[in-house]
Amino acid sequence: MSRSSTFLHAMTANNERVLIAGAGPVGLVAANVLADAGIPVTVFEAEASLPQTLRASTFQPSTLDLLARLDISKLLINMGLVAPRMQYRDRQGWVAEFNFGAIGDETAHPYRLQCEQFKLNGLLVERLARIPHAEVRFDARATHVRQDADGVTLTLQGADGATTTERGTWLIGADGGRSAVRDLLGVVLEGFTWTERFLVASTPFDFADVIPGLAEVSYFADPEQWFFLLRVPGLWRVMLPVGADETDADILSDASIQRRLQCVHPNPAGYAIEHRTIYSVHQRVAPRYRVGRAFLAGDAAHLNNPLGGMGMNGGIHDAFNLADKLARVCLGQAGEALLDRYEAERRPVALDYVNKITIANKNNLETRDEARQKTWREEMTRTAGDGQLAREYLLKVSMISSLRRPEMHQGA
Repeated sequence: MSRSSTFLHAMTANNERVLIAGAGPVGLVAANVLADAGIPVTVFEAEASLPQTLRASTFQPSTLDLLARLDISKLLINMGLVAPRMQYRDRQGWVAEFNFGAIGDETAHPYRLQCEQFKLNGLLVERLARIPHAEVRFDARATHVRQDADGVTLTLQGADGATTTERGTWLIGADGGRSAVRDLLGVVLEGFTWTERFLVASTPFDFADVIPGLAEVSYFADPEQWFFLLRVPGLWRVMLPVGADETDADILSDASIQRRLQCVHPNPAGYAIEHRTIYSVHQRVAPRYRVGRAFLAGDAAHLNNPLGGMGMNGGIHDAFNLADKLARVCLGQAGEALLDRYEAERRPVALDYVNKITIANKNNLETRDEARQKTWREEMTRTAGDGQLAREYLLKVSMISSLRRPEMHQGA
């Protein structure tokens, strides 16, 4: 037996494994990072299989750079659509365009990748299946967490209602916005929920054929009805706000969606609708990311509106940050105090970076104040037209700047 195999066997025998609740992109990235470091890891997913729902679909340059560590980026790029441009527009013809090529010296991926997150999840599960000390279990819903000085005991309920317990040294709650782990730890997200919700409708209609120069990522400002066009392979996703007084049935009806899309662009033939979803929209952050031997990451720790494509990406950044630290502690390369830096590094990003940017995006797109409209358009036009300002802006919206903050913290 090799030295590494002997070490791994000893860790396993001592139950030195990390438990992860949630087989979404955050939990699966963390599992892969830990498994690559030789740490035994088990991911528990409440669903019977990986969800195929159309959720997040934007991968930022910074995220693609991180996923390259797992040899995942190239595979994901082959499944998606490369979007080198991003635009802000209005219905009167104003356009401010940004090209990610301006930060080509800062990233190996100077573009956004438009690809459904479930495709990433599939790649990550397949990768874990090739690692003997990693596993994913489905139909396993977390119902109780107990901690002691040496580890965590997680109680899980299966599809048949039967319960089992699992033991590990650490627990990561990456089980989404309705996190069971967060609730079991007694952590409540702080912040607010927007009054309106967001409707996302996907159609094969090609808006680029009827809107000259349209970029694959385009935000349309309008005080009456702003909207967002996002291209993925074979489809355009249209996001727009819907009133709080509207019922789900009305919002999701064919007539309602057709009416809203006709306001985006008149189409006498009508729109074919491939998917339709309503989102409640939150701006919330957990007051704590660590409770003893348990951690929160991704949507379990923070929620934000999707204007800017930062939610899933920020969660994946959490996963790399936390998993790297846990690996060092599990391998005896650092003391447990290192783990306190996870919250110290990642929570300010959610509060001061992602929340501020996404709230500003929404406010700027929908403002009815004519003076504010004018000021924002002039600012975006100036920024897009100035090489240095455009570069700084792209570093911010691509989340490269947010990853540099922890590096600065570590050097302090």
